[in-house]
Amino acid sequence: MPDEKALRQQIIKLLESNEAHATFEQAVDRFPAELRGKRPEGVEYSAWQLLEHLRIAQEDILDFSTNPGYKAMEWPKDYWPAKPEPPDAKSWDKSVSAYHKDRKALSALVADETTDLFAKIAHGDGQTILREALLVADHNAYHIGQLVFLRKLLGAWG
Repeated sequence: MPDEKALRQQIIKLLESNEAHATFEQAVDRFPAELRGKRPEGVEYSAWQLLEHLRIAQEDILDFSTNPGYKAMEWPKDYWPAKPEPPDAKSWDKSVSAYHKDRKALSALVADETTDLFAKIAHGDGQTILREALLVADHNAYHIGQLVFLRKLLGAWG
């Protein structure tokens, strides 16, 4: 069905591109290590906390979308790291890598023509793969915008 193929392509573009805003890669690449745990006055989260929240939420939605044995996490405790600083020097890159892996998996799920985008997820309460993919795209865009704004506040953008 040509319309469905176009829909799949548009969802993947929404997940992975920068047609209307900065990309995830632009927001996190070359983010100065010494600023990753900083919270400017009046800002609730550090870049590390935003990055981890993006990773965790995306991973959780992918798990919900594909795992019949999915177990819900506790909001908000399980979705945000408690400390503003990364636990070690390698944590940032690990988180970025995991985000990319899960985004690729979600894009592959959407691209797979055997995935019924409109079927209700059996263990859900009305959600569909289409809804979950759009939820990820929307959620990611929001927090990527926060990362860009935080970089600007910290003098590390552009």
